[in-house]
Amino acid sequence: MTDELSAPLGNKRRKRQNARPGDGGWRRWPWARIGLALLGLGMVFVAGWVIVIDDPTGGRPIAEAPVSNQGQPNPVAVEVGTQEPAGSDPVGLPATGPGGPSIITLGEDGTITTSEDRAAAEYGALPGLVESTQLGLLPRIGADGLTPFEAYARPSLSPNAAGGRALIGVVMTGLGLNETSTRDAIEMLPGTVTLAFAPYGQALVDLTAQARAAGHELMLEVPLEPFDYPQNDPGPHTLLVEHPPRENLEKLYWLLSRMGGYTGLINHMGARFTASAADFGPVMEEIGIRGLGYLDNGTSARSVAPQLAAQNDVPFARVDMVLDENPSRTAILQQLDMLEAQASERGWAIATISALPVSIRTLSQWAESLDEERMLIVPVSALATTPD
Repeated sequence: MTDELSAPLGNKRRKRQNARPGDGGWRRWPWARIGLALLGLGMVFVAGWVIVIDDPTGGRPIAEAPVSNQGQPNPVAVEVGTQEPAGSDPVGLPATGPGGPSIITLGEDGTITTSEDRAAAEYGALPGLVESTQLGLLPRIGADGLTPFEAYARPSLSPNAAGGRALIGVVMTGLGLNETSTRDAIEMLPGTVTLAFAPYGQALVDLTAQARAAGHELMLEVPLEPFDYPQNDPGPHTLLVEHPPRENLEKLYWLLSRMGGYTGLINHMGARFTASAADFGPVMEEIGIRGLGYLDNGTSARSVAPQLAAQNDVPFARVDMVLDENPSRTAILQQLDMLEAQASERGWAIATISALPVSIRTLSQWAESLDEERMLIVPVSALATTPD
């Protein structure tokens, strides 16, 4: 104790200065300066990364999603509408598929027309009542609600406005297959006789244009499956029972595209098909959607066409008799007498007759001799039951 008290004052401080580095020397480091230096280096690194890499969001997950203002198309409609038609196209319709150029020109009167409008006119349809597909032009209801049935119907008296006169509708079927007989029918028959064209003719566009110019109302014949198919074959693109609705609708679209300017459809054969609501239902629904009428050829008592037409708001009529099952002048005149009697009793009647030379001549002569004071020939549209 005495020695420590007598020792010089500076000895104890010097002893502490000589302590080993591990004995708590790190506590005296300038940690604040070191932290500021590290922060500065970090900021310099980030700035350099942004300048050199030029990607402020680099490293973040990125997902790209396409944006479109177009609605999603119906895949079934797209597939059907873009398929090439099965078989060859005998008519040679203008190429008016979707996606092609629309060329705008000035008409002779100064109005602007498009290539689609001109194609529709050449096809025999009003521009607003067709749609362009890979299969050709198909009828549709116009933007203003006008239907092809209304637009292409020949103006005529209805039974309520006939003033007591009986009305007779006559449809000549099978036109377009033989150009000579078709032209004879167009020229020899009065415009009030309705003309139904088969879909397989080689010059349908030209022939139907002549028929419209002569004042005739037009219909399209649609081949449907009979009970004895295929021994009795209505022709290519026949709609068949127990086939998927898609297949029958594809065939229907091909048939509808063969010509333009018709009020509706009449079945060619089809006793088996028209008796099957499951198969006929989708077809009649499509007919209604497109604003067309339907005339049942009257050969099958099992046809469900009247019920399906009513369900789908399709203008409908049914044929009462065939005039030339026996294709002779005498037999045809006898059938015409029966037709007149039925029309006088009920107020109206409908008959079909084929485009045979003897049928054309006999019908023409009968029409010329008809007493119009008591009976009139009218287009079939005037006798159809239409939706309210």
